[in-house]
Amino acid sequence: MQPSRALLFSLLALALSGCAPQSEVDSLRRDMDEMKSRLFATDKSINEVRGEVKEGVEKSLAGYRSKLDAMQKDMASIRKEGADLQATLDSARVDQQGLNGRLDDIRIMAQKPAEDIILLREDLAKRLTALDQRISKLEADFVAQQAKAAEAAQTPEALYQQAMDAMNGGDMAKSRELWMKFLERYPKHKLAANAHYWLGEGYYSSKTYDQAVLEFQEVIDKYPGNEKIPAAMLKQGMSFKAMGDNQSAQYILKKLVEEYPKSDEARLAKERLRSK
Repeated sequence: MQPSRALLFSLLALALSGCAPQSEVDSLRRDMDEMKSRLFATDKSINEVRGEVKEGVEKSLAGYRSKLDAMQKDMASIRKEGADLQATLDSARVDQQGLNGRLDDIRIMAQKPAEDIILLREDLAKRLTALDQRISKLEADFVAQQAKAAEAAQTPEALYQQAMDAMNGGDMAKSRELWMKFLERYPKHKLAANAHYWLGEGYYSSKTYDQAVLEFQEVIDKYPGNEKIPAAMLKQGMSFKAMGDNQSAQYILKKLVEEYPKSDEARLAKERLRSK
């Protein structure tokens, strides 16, 4: 833009020096006025964009900090609950040891009347059963708290890899559950588009083509410019074809070829269009 401004000033200077007709001078002046207006509008647009970008970055940072603080509080609470459960469990085990000691005392009291001993044994059996149930419940709660703590500490990348491992291992139901969990927790993560795509692949492999179409459309609509879009369009076209909707399939494949002509998916789309 600077060379254009310099050229206009040079031409204006030349015109004013008497080397150009008055009409050309007027035309150059109008061009300069228009150029100034465009420069002003461009500067204004750049400043507005900078402001929007800055505001967006500040909001994103504030959101991340808020989530991090909440996660740290949850982890602290989980650790405290786990410690309390462990302490209660230890206390219950001590009580059980005390009751076992009383059993030994009962054996020593063999000289007592048989009826008293039977009553004591029944009472002790009831207390032991209640204590066993209490310990079992405490152990179950403790295991649940540990699982909850492990889940809270899980990173997005680790959850994504678990879903991928389940899919590669052929456990489509488990992988689908993990992909959905990933998207529910991290809808704006850089791997979210990939998660939608692989979720669609899982539906496609299980011949649930209508769901596959919807998941591939999520990639196309929510993540413009993402590298997974050509692959999502190709598989979406194939899903329509599998459902018998040839018109929609051809539309999607033609659109893929037009918008991403240099992609490998466009080459495959051309082959499928030729074969129909």
